[in-house]
Amino acid sequence: MLPGKRSVRVGDVILKEVAFLLLEKVRDPRVQGVTLTGVRLSDDLKLARIFYSVMGDQTQVENAQSGLNSATGYVKREIGKRAGLRYIPEIKFVYDPSLKTGEHMERVFEGMRHAEEE
Repeated sequence: MLPGKRSVRVGDVILKEVAFLLLEKVRDPRVQGVTLTGVRLSDDLKLARIFYSVMGDQTQVENAQSGLNSATGYVKREIGKRAGLRYIPEIKFVYDPSLKTGEHMERVFEGMRHAEEE
């Protein structure tokens, strides 16, 4: 078996379950519009960093972070029930600015295309 393969499989299961829970079960309006972009598990499978993105300004990012932080206990319990893992890793939500960066780059390219047409 390849090293790290288990962490990738467990990470995929966790990401899928967290996405479902945030979409269907968590009713906190602060997590609406949150997009999960990835998960990284520590080698010992004790810490899962779940990366997320949200469109909007810094205030919306902070609101989403506090909503995700308050839902962490519930999410961890539900993963324990649903995923069939012996040990449930600690969950930490981390903001991923890549979607915002991509949106900014798209606007820059659009501006360049528009300037070339003139």
